[in-house]
Amino acid sequence: MNYTLDFASLLDGQYPWLVLQGVLTTLKMTLLAWLIAFGLGSVLTVVRTLNIRVVNYLIAVYVAFHRNVPMLVHILFWYFGVASIVPEAINDAINIIGGEFFYSTIAIGLVTAAYVTEDLRSAIRSIPAGQMEASRTLGLNYLQSMRKVILPLAFVVSIPTLTNQTLLLFKNTSLAMAIGLIELTGAGREIESATFKTFEIYLVVTVIYLLISLCLMFIGAGLSRKTAFCEKRS
Repeated sequence: MNYTLDFASLLDGQYPWLVLQGVLTTLKMTLLAWLIAFGLGSVLTVVRTLNIRVVNYLIAVYVAFHRNVPMLVHILFWYFGVASIVPEAINDAINIIGGEFFYSTIAIGLVTAAYVTEDLRSAIRSIPAGQMEASRTLGLNYLQSMRKVILPLAFVVSIPTLTNQTLLLFKNTSLAMAIGLIELTGAGREIESATFKTFEIYLVVTVIYLLISLCLMFIGAGLSRKTAFCEKRS
């Protein structure tokens, strides 16, 4: 079978712009979902340390629900399920900014938050109790100690695992294609349908995903080295 590679056809018309738009949409979704995941994950982690039985049970249910249901199902649940019960006026406002983007970002962020809170919880357990005692003797209350001392240390300890969560979040944005969002994978599918250049376009998409993933890994490794260097100097 003879097959002639034809990357030049991918440069015709709006195809390069469509790929660029897909990359930007993927990066924007990654950033917003990351903010949701790490913000909510941090809050849940602090709340769990208060050891309120009912609250801890509810958070455990949240974590179990989001970790044991496939990410794609969560996206479909938000886009088709939650959207159907949201008041029409709110849904219309959401659709103005893009319902596919909004609901998939929320779903991915909430799922990742369940993993983040578990990672931070494990990191806090590894921090010596003397850190909390020392911060309390300096006049900080419990929440101030968690925010200014314990939680920052937990983030430092869990940089490798949080880097992995960031990579998974970035790659999971491709699942939004299932509800019609034109992110990077969706852009590749649109171009493949129009040009029938399956190998060429998906090779381009694969390389872009790989490059961005390597950049995220490089940033995570850099943060690990920097924090390790600071610890040695201190």
